[in-house]
Amino acid sequence: MFYLKRILALFFLIVTLSFAEDNPKAVINLTTGDIEKFKMYLLNGLVNSAEYYKNNLKELKVVVVIHGDAYKFFIKDLQNSPYKDDRILLQNQKELEARLENLSKNYGVRFQMCAQGMKSKKIDSKTLYPFVELIENAFIGLVDWQNRGYAYVHIQ
Repeated sequence: MFYLKRILALFFLIVTLSFAEDNPKAVINLTTGDIEKFKMYLLNGLVNSAEYYKNNLKELKVVVVIHGDAYKFFIKDLQNSPYKDDRILLQNQKELEARLENLSKNYGVRFQMCAQGMKSKKIDSKTLYPFVELIENAFIGLVDWQNRGYAYVHIQ
């Protein structure tokens, strides 16, 4: 009888865990070139959201698909890029790099950049931060992540 109760308790635990909600997942379509929007919605917003879920015993999974005017925030070597004359970007680069690296290392955020758009903007992949992955194009990346159940969020 004792073993039957333990087996039933284990069975109910397994069933309960199998119906527990999955961790939340989002794919961010990042196109903004506005540094204030970038800081507020991506850098601050992601940390705040990740902490909210962490406090509720969940892990927020995020993939950021980079294209449009957002390329400039992910370039380590600005002097060898189309953004070498952007004074505001140059003044903020160290802070942005540290905060992006924090998102990657401490919150598991994946950054994926559209290779097709990089070609048209003449951005060399060697100039990017090491935590940035290249994908064929933004459209394919966004569709693939949404088909994996990631909620779509646009920061423009």
